[in-house]
Amino acid sequence: MIAPVDGNRQWLDGGAMYGNAPRPVWERWSPPDSRHRIPLACRCLLIEAPSRGAGAPTRILLETGIGVFFEPGLRERYGVEEPDHRLLASLAARGLTDADIDVVVLSHLHFDHAGGLLAPWAAGRPSHLLFPNAHFLVGSTALDRAVNPHVRDRASFIPTLPSLLQASDRLAVVETGSSTHPLLGDRFRFHWSDGHTPGLMCTEYADPDDADRPVVFAADLIPGAPWVHVPITMGYDRFPERLIDEKAALLDDLLVREGRLCFTHDPDRAFGRVTRDERGRFGVA
Repeated sequence: MIAPVDGNRQWLDGGAMYGNAPRPVWERWSPPDSRHRIPLACRCLLIEAPSRGAGAPTRILLETGIGVFFEPGLRERYGVEEPDHRLLASLAARGLTDADIDVVVLSHLHFDHAGGLLAPWAAGRPSHLLFPNAHFLVGSTALDRAVNPHVRDRASFIPTLPSLLQASDRLAVVETGSSTHPLLGDRFRFHWSDGHTPGLMCTEYADPDDADRPVVFAADLIPGAPWVHVPITMGYDRFPERLIDEKAALLDDLLVREGRLCFTHDPDRAFGRVTRDERGRFGVA
């Protein structure tokens, strides 16, 4: 079983999200509000992978969204819509709680992808981790970046999160460049990228019911359908030219294999099969 799971939505500046694209281009894809912000999902992917023994399937969650760990002022600044932790509500709608998740895989540790690991903000209460029974998979370079951020992207990280993960004794650090991890099994593989942030880890899964069409959770390498257009990058990307090359390589690979992308930030579309038109431009169906 593979299913998208919604976390909290947010609104961010359209120009920042589309970087080098002029507004007359991007506003056709993402109409902005009166504050020039566009709506963004913080979508996660739930996978129930077959057990390698006789036990129940392993429940694997790719990312946790932004959550509601911010105090109210910062929640307003970053356009977080709902006051409650929507990922927990989405899991509950499937008859699950955070305690039912066995593995959480994090592409990187920016707050809009990892903030959902934390319990909702409450005055006078320190942050603490949810998912009490899960192992947390994080790439080694991404973890190092969160511990030692550059001044340009320091605000994208949660200062206390790396130490909370390390103190849990359930942190599994994936060496950057590794193809998979024993906690996941051979139906999973990783694609690595440095263009958005060093050590971004995109997870591919081959569903037993549709193994010939793999799904890649593209994280911020390709955050939504408009970013499938190869030249389009975000203002948040650290190395845009490198990202463009990495994106083109992934799209070429998935086109040959009839693969699909799962989009974390696209507000309207969870999945898209990679296509290419007669002019050589990539798209999704």
